[in-house]
Amino acid sequence: MLHAATFTFLADLRANNNKAWLDANRPAYEAAKADFLALVTEVLSQLEAQDPAIAESHLQPKKCVFRLNRDIRFSNDKTPYKTNFGAWFNAGGKAAASAGYYLNLEPGGSFVAGGMYMPEAKVLATLRQEIDYNLPAFEALLHAPEFRRYFSGLSQEHTLQRPPKGYDAANPALAYLKLKSFTASHPLPDAALQRPGVSQQITAAFGALQPLIYFLNQGLD
Repeated sequence: MLHAATFTFLADLRANNNKAWLDANRPAYEAAKADFLALVTEVLSQLEAQDPAIAESHLQPKKCVFRLNRDIRFSNDKTPYKTNFGAWFNAGGKAAASAGYYLNLEPGGSFVAGGMYMPEAKVLATLRQEIDYNLPAFEALLHAPEFRRYFSGLSQEHTLQRPPKGYDAANPALAYLKLKSFTASHPLPDAALQRPGVSQQITAAFGALQPLIYFLNQGLD
């Protein structure tokens, strides 16, 4: 479980997103970072036990965690730091162009998620083709009881207005083919993250995502 001080640090960082403040509060940052890493380490150990691909990849917990610094080179928002901690569990590592599992920690906005977010055009075309060819199997995993226990469906955040090139409006898979990402997420209340057993809750949700992860990655093989 996570400590309340970790949430306090992130909330304070949101209100004081500048280098001077972070430098002055470095001990609180280091403690919060270590707290999150401890959770990531526990989650990764449990995920390895249920996902052979993750187990065979020998991921290191530190390599799963994203840096706090934001890339502001091409952004109008010049605040230097993220106000969340995030971890990406992917058999190919953080830079892999494949599906994986994500844990987000942010006061009032924590969640578990998985799938593939905004893949490049060639990968997106491949995944659309895979879904088109295997629609019954794809819909079956999205309607499986274990998946539905945690997820209402795929995120509709990025969706085309018209059918993608090469597909017509009568295609039975059109609702999925119009997506630019294939992800699902489940919220985590702050209180739940501060109770014992939260790592098991996270890996249970990841287990429900595993068929989706495998479907997407097999489509890329």
